[in-house]
Amino acid sequence: MKSYVNVIGAGLAGCEAAYQLSKKGIKVNLYEVKRLQRNPVQNLNSFAELVCSNSLRSDDLKNAVGTLKEEMRQFDSLIIKAAEKNKLPAGGSLAVDRENFSNYITNLIENDPNITIINQEVEKIDTLIPTIIATGPLTTSSLQKEIQNLIGKDYFYFYDAVAPIIKKDSINMEIAFKKNRYEKGDTQDYINCPMNEEQFKKFYQELIKAEVMEGHLEKDKALKYFEGCMPIEGMAKRGYKTMLFGPLKPAGLRNLDGSPNFAVVQLRQDNAIDDLYNMVGFQTNLKWPEQKRVFQLIPGLEKAEFVRYGVMHLNNFINSPKILNHFLQMKAQENIFFAGQITGVEGYVESAATGIIAAKNLINLLENKPMIQIPTTTVIGGLINYINTTSSENFQPMKANWSIVASLPLSQAKARKEDKKQAYSNRAIEEIKKVVLSFN
Repeated sequence: MKSYVNVIGAGLAGCEAAYQLSKKGIKVNLYEVKRLQRNPVQNLNSFAELVCSNSLRSDDLKNAVGTLKEEMRQFDSLIIKAAEKNKLPAGGSLAVDRENFSNYITNLIENDPNITIINQEVEKIDTLIPTIIATGPLTTSSLQKEIQNLIGKDYFYFYDAVAPIIKKDSINMEIAFKKNRYEKGDTQDYINCPMNEEQFKKFYQELIKAEVMEGHLEKDKALKYFEGCMPIEGMAKRGYKTMLFGPLKPAGLRNLDGSPNFAVVQLRQDNAIDDLYNMVGFQTNLKWPEQKRVFQLIPGLEKAEFVRYGVMHLNNFINSPKILNHFLQMKAQENIFFAGQITGVEGYVESAATGIIAAKNLINLLENKPMIQIPTTTVIGGLINYINTTSSENFQPMKANWSIVASLPLSQAKARKEDKKQAYSNRAIEEIKKVVLSFN
């Protein structure tokens, strides 16, 4: 067995992989460049930074991402453990204080005797050393070139965006109101800014004509957006009512007097001391003065103070169907594994989950044991199967959802929708327990 392994990148997937490797007594060199050179969306020196939303999405087991979290718990996931220790009120979702979450993981990693943190940029990948590449979608240019040398030209990209964060005390609570959609949960966790049709129309008209950031995005006339993180202005330009079926949907958010709304903007708590709120679904590439001008048209946000404006960035990922097998291992280099968003999964939880599986299979490689293909009856298995078998010509990032999980038996397939979701979840959890035992 090699005396150590390399993990490149201390994001969600890289930290999860290092943790899983360390639990087996394996020495890990964890490389991270952010303390020397931050990418455009990083703000912290700590690891596993949540650069976009502070939500890990639904905790409901009938939701695929809720079941994915339970699958990860079966593996003793560091990321899920950290999230649950630093959670914030968010209705049926798992949201966290992003700084406390990141600090918790960083402290654990820094104090792990099996993990050596190396603060430097990796410019050369040694294929003789077992390695997990988990550099994320904003890999440094030097390492991007090295990965391209390793895999060939099968490197893709899409544009991603970040939503603004505002001060709570600048929200006009005489207009905004606290409530969870459909009254879910025992507390009222979201702040909601209601709009009538006249207010929405004015907001829509100003939004679609607002100026966007210039630069490299303007040079790319065929912008490829990830649908799950579509800029709010891009969504608006698809049609007058498009936002009403997305982040501004009024369903389940009546006013406190019971009257309906034409549109509602939701704000979600972003830190533990409850003084910052994230504009849910408002990823944007508008110029900063335009963000202030247009978003202050939202009722309740007339005097909103922005502590972070939205930004857009280029995300890179590899053509996994051509490059990786079902173990997240390179087909052409048995010592090299990939994990995280660079593989083409999308989302915090999905990225961390691939870190678990890459680490577990690397452990089996080191111990000369057969590597394990995760069954597609699980959400983790469905994600990995997607990035292995989907079309390599039209490969796009994928989030957890039931459509990528193996179909139910006919006896359950005709059940009502909620019962089917529960059946998917029950089967997935039972199957992942078997997988955990097989790795052990």
